Amino acid sequence: MSEETGFLARPDGERLAWRRVAGSGPTVVWLGGFRSDMAGTKAEAIARWAAERGRAYVRFDYFGHGESSGDFTQGTITRWREDSLAVLDELTEGPLVLVGSSMGGWISCLAAAVRAERIQAMVLIAPAPDFTEKLMAPEIDAAGREALARDGVWLRSSDYGDPYPITANLLEDGARWSILPGPVPIEAPVRILQGGADPDVPWRHALELAQALNSDDVVFNLIKDGDHRLSRPADIARLLVALDEVCLD
Repeated sequence: MSEETGFLARPDGERLAWRRVAGSGPTVVWLGGFRSDMAGTKAEAIARWAAERGRAYVRFDYFGHGESSGDFTQGTITRWREDSLAVLDELTEGPLVLVGSSMGGWISCLAAAVRAERIQAMVLIAPAPDFTEKLMAPEIDAAGREALARDGVWLRSSDYGDPYPITANLLEDGARWSILPGPVPIEAPVRILQGGADPDVPWRHALELAQALNSDDVVFNLIKDGDHRLSRPADIARLLVALDEVCLD
């Protein structure tokens, strides 16, 4: 698989790492999750899919993520939305298929709302719109609220590794980008893959997004025993089937 790599310079001097597969049809763009990166199982699987089918594909790391520069604790939804729009505007041309995982599902919706004329379709995996306000904030205990008020940061426990910092700035900024209960101004076809056993994004939360989208061409695929990552071989196969369906020339 031949993949071009590079860095996209941002106005403040930070750099976004990216990888690109040349090909035809709409450009598929990967928008990863919170604290994730472009080298994950699903992003890599799409890169192989793109190379095999001769499809254009771009993936990147947000500010403070993966190979990109920046301090993760300085990141916000505003910043990561701007990163995504910069990638769309500077690294792609023509129609787009946005593939958003978890937080990337939220960022995809925010980007699609202002680049509607270019969006051919979207594929969302365990989409987490408004997660800062609706999923994360309610779980903060009294000690966490005290830490946020005192230090501006809360260490959130994780099932995937060590606790990680959540800043008051992230929570406050995220609330400004709330899109639920909708309506969400997206008219393009949308395919949603959601695990029924997802401990991070309840399936009803993802379903609320599906119902809020303006598009009538929305398919919600509930994988009853699926977790948040949806990276098992069968889950990856479902993702690639969805891409084959929406990536029409």
